[in-house]
Parts: sequence; C-alpha cells; structure tokens
Amino acid sequence: MLTITNKNIFILTGAGISSESGIKTFREKDGLWDNHKIEEVCTIEAFQKNPDKVNRFYNERKISFNRSEISPNKGHIALFELEKICKKDFLIVTQNIDSLHEKAGSKNLLHMHGSLESLYCMYCGNKIAYDFDLDSSYVCFKCKKPGNVRVDVVWFGEQPKYLDQIYKFLDKTEVFISIGTSNNVYPAAGFIDYILSRKEKILLYEFNLEETAKSGLFTESFKGYASETLPNFLELVSNGIY
Repeated sequence: MLTITNKNIFILTGAGISSESGIKTFREKDGLWDNHKIEEVCTIEAFQKNPDKVNRFYNERKISFNRSEISPNKGHIALFELEKICKKDFLIVTQNIDSLHEKAGSKNLLHMHGSLESLYCMYCGNKIAYDFDLDSSYVCFKCKKPGNVRVDVVWFGEQPKYLDQIYKFLDKTEVFISIGTSNNVYPAAGFIDYILSRKEKILLYEFNLEETAKSGLFTESFKGYASETLPNFLELVSNGIY
C-alpha cells in the first residue's frame, strides 16, 4: 500500500508547536518577546551596544526552556514516529530555537533560526555547546578573542541558516507539511511557493490553529492543536489513509 511514507517528506515547524509545550513566543503584533522590545535584544546592533543585556535575555530564555515542565508534546512525538516509518528521505526544518524536537527523538533536523543550545564566535566561527550563563567577558577558547561569542541564534536582519541544504531537499520533496507557522515570514514563507513552482504533483498539508494567508495553496488543512491533529494524522498514515 502506497502512503506518504513512500515519499520524500519535508516538514516545516513554527512557534505554534512549541507554544503547546509552554514556551513563550514572540508577539508580532506588539513587537515584544517576554516584554522585551526585539530591537533591544534580538539584533546585532543591540548586542554591539549592550552585550550583557542581550546575553542576560538569552540566559533567561535558556533557563526557561529547560524547566522541568517544558517537554515535547504529542505533536513532537508524532513527528518522530513519522520519521521512523518514512521509507525515503525525511527532513524537519524548524524555525524554533528550542530543543524539543531533539528531546522527542528527531534526528533529521535543521534549525534554520539557530539554537539556544550552542554559542559561536563571530571572529573565528568556532561553535560550542554550553550549559552556563554567557557574559561579555567570555573568551573564545580557540581564537582567544574576548567579546565576540554570542548565542547561536539568527537575529532580525540576519540570514537564516542552512538555506542551501533546505532548497536542495525542497527540489526532491514529494510531501510538504507545515505545522504551527503563519507562513508570512520569509524566507520560510516562500518554501511552498518554491515547491509549487516545480509544476509537479506535490502533497501539501497544513496544521495550524487558524487559517493562514497560504492555506488555499495546501492539499488539505487541519485546524487545531498540533498535539491533537498530528497524532490523529499519524494514525491515518499508519492505516494507509494518507
């Protein structure tokens, strides 16, 4: 029986799936994240002006992400289960900087907006995992330059990561699944347009709490919490319905 597990599957996840696990998200309507203005904590200019303020913000985020009550929800688990039964190529591209996909077991994963689990040096490019509070006195152990180490996340105005790998996978994608994202922030919002430009038969599924500006482009949209709709979808896939 042919199901989507016999096809190359590309999955894009956004803040919606993480918010169900208790992670606070950026509020676009008022430009605030945990009551901080984004231009004060989420830009390279902010880091250059007041690195310790930016570092404190992300130190607090890292602590909040690692609270005992923050754990993968049933949506994350369903994606891991789908990855296990996929017989062809499978990739999750997440716009989230938490590690909930990893904690759920997902292996084929790219963080296009970076991850709070690592730091990198802007001078030499060295990247390390960390479990301590970062401050501006930290010295890169590779190049020995102080003041250049920052959290490994993409700030506003910066280029997302792994775009070459992402578009290479999109070129062979046969099933595109969008989860918990409004599909209005580029370049991720353009992934579906890129796929459709191939003029091939692609199955496109959207999982979101509400309709988005691009819902009409999908083969089918599932409204509701990802922690409910994704396990239901996985069961249908397992039974050969999709």
